[in-house]
Amino acid sequence: MAKNKEKIGDRINKLRLEIERLREKYHVYNDPEITDETYTSLRHELSVLEEKYPEFKLVRSKIDRVAGKPLEKFEKTIHLFRQWSLDDVFSPEELKNWEDKNDRILEKKLLSKSKFDYVCEIKIDGLHIVLTYRKGELAMGATRGDGRVGENVTQNIKTIKSIPLVLSQKVDVVVEGECWLSSQELERINKERKENGEPLFANARNAAAGSIRQLDPSIVLKRNLDSFIYEIHPISEGFFPFTIKSQIEKLEILERLGFKVNKNYRHCNNLSEIQKYYEEFGKNKNKFEYGIDGMVVKVNSPEYQANLGFTGKSPRYAVAYKFPAETATTILKEIHVQVGRTGALTPVAVLEPINIAGSVVSRASLHNEDEIKRLDLKIGDTVVLRKAGDIIPEIVEVIKNLRNGSERSFRMPSICPVCGSKVEKRKLAKEKEEAALYCSNKKCFAKEREKLIYFASKKGFDIEGMGDKIIEQLMENDLIGDISDIFQIKEGDLLPLPRFAELSVRNLLDAIEKSKFIKIEKFINALGIRYIGEETAFLIAKFIKEDFMDKKVVSPYKLTLLVKEKTISDWQGIKGVGEKASQSLHEYFNDKNRLEEINKLSKLGVRIDLGEAINNTASSIAKTSFVFTGSLETLSRDQAKEIVRNLGGEVSSSISKNTGYLVLGKDPGSKLEKAKKLGIKVIDEEEFKKITG
Repeated sequence: MAKNKEKIGDRINKLRLEIERLREKYHVYNDPEITDETYTSLRHELSVLEEKYPEFKLVRSKIDRVAGKPLEKFEKTIHLFRQWSLDDVFSPEELKNWEDKNDRILEKKLLSKSKFDYVCEIKIDGLHIVLTYRKGELAMGATRGDGRVGENVTQNIKTIKSIPLVLSQKVDVVVEGECWLSSQELERINKERKENGEPLFANARNAAAGSIRQLDPSIVLKRNLDSFIYEIHPISEGFFPFTIKSQIEKLEILERLGFKVNKNYRHCNNLSEIQKYYEEFGKNKNKFEYGIDGMVVKVNSPEYQANLGFTGKSPRYAVAYKFPAETATTILKEIHVQVGRTGALTPVAVLEPINIAGSVVSRASLHNEDEIKRLDLKIGDTVVLRKAGDIIPEIVEVIKNLRNGSERSFRMPSICPVCGSKVEKRKLAKEKEEAALYCSNKKCFAKEREKLIYFASKKGFDIEGMGDKIIEQLMENDLIGDISDIFQIKEGDLLPLPRFAELSVRNLLDAIEKSKFIKIEKFINALGIRYIGEETAFLIAKFIKEDFMDKKVVSPYKLTLLVKEKTISDWQGIKGVGEKASQSLHEYFNDKNRLEEINKLSKLGVRIDLGEAINNTASSIAKTSFVFTGSLETLSRDQAKEIVRNLGGEVSSSISKNTGYLVLGKDPGSKLEKAKKLGIKVIDEEEFKKITG
């Protein structure tokens, strides 16, 4: 137990040192080494550990400062009002804990929780600014600095057109807000910097900070910075004619004085209403020209705000409710090796569970041993994990400064972890060896299991009820070994097995029977041919249909008669089918054992639906390429792809200059940024329906 506590204390100390180093690079030298999300994730881990193990929490810690020390090149200025940094929450449970803590504080002060209501404001990803007005005229503009002392950047602040130099009334106030740069401006500035051989800005916040800290205001003027103001403090000895009765009134007063206020705020009576708005706004956050990384939830009553007060660095009455991060940090606990349907050995990272992009992730693919070497990855490392939308989680970086010496190196096995057979590297004609290792045993249990799982999955025959565990159970009882065995299962085979009652047996047999009529592209994909995924399977299906002329249904046997005559050149003649895929197709359809297995499917009643011939000239989207990113609300990804294909359009998995449209769903990935850079038209689900309707 003592040894475990020692390890926890060491982890906390290392986190503090690394966070302080990264904070200084980010806030002081405007040179971020990692993304905001990664930094936030490290801070969150430290916060959780300190709460769980308070004996390790320091009374005074460097990282409890708000931001960074003022730079020497600007005049220092002491803030009239202390500047604070918000605590973060990442889930409804953490938001509820925040409310409960506040409720306990107010109870002690004999104030009722029943009067709680909130204002949700959009959290802009920009640079915090502090503006002082005397008799309605801008007297000083400053950065936040360390919360007490900032940098006087008044001349640069004056270049921001949305910041009034003179207010509508001669008030004495200090206001706070966010200075930000639009995504279009960031793109333009980075293009100029690239041409001039200058380092690019990592993000819009970085660019805004770099602009405000320019010594030459004429450079700042060219950057087209913008602002939103959200907080106001009357200067006690000055003139201020307003009585502020709520957080909403603050925003209204700011607007009346002439400040630009973000209109996307909402009054919420309880946490349920906050969650509803959080989810609603989260779907649309990428449509705005400024970066948004969450929303700020504030207690609406100024009386309650005053009674809740502050911690060492944060107001208790406000919290940043962050949107699901696409990157986060976690610990690599172990590396397991899986054997796939092609026999490829894939190292899989077993992670400390982490909530990322809206779901809890505990595993990530590492691709192959070369990738592990490239990352210099060791078991026990703190890693940066990335996941966007429906993208498979991947480890993109190792934080080596957090190593403690107990980390272990990893090597791929020399034998298959399932069947014990020798593993080997493969190569295709005219190619070097692949990075992946393969099990040499053609009948390896793991290989056969994954092949059958893929065959029965939604991407293949879509046999409802035949999931991973059922297939493994059927294999262990020698009921299935090849794909044709699935269609020979009888009621008497299943009834003696655990978890199989009469109804579940009948449902599974009905699902198998129903699956026997299958679309040609799904049939090709179900075979699990190496290098042939869903999109390539569709291109091949389209090519094959042309040889069958007016036929609408064919048997697998008739299909094999046709495809085994195709040469590598024939397959390569299909637009979108490359050399590797063509070689693989030729090898697969010239394998006697595989063809015999496909022919058995004909005798067992499997029929291939060729569908209607596609009229490429009748549709307005004929030959137009569509790429999808994020989750659609009313259509599944497969349904959307089918709509495009039925209209003669094309579906691609990656953005290129030939892409016609990028269809944007919830939690989009990196494809959105690439589309913007290439000038690809971005549409949402409603626009997609209009185009294809």
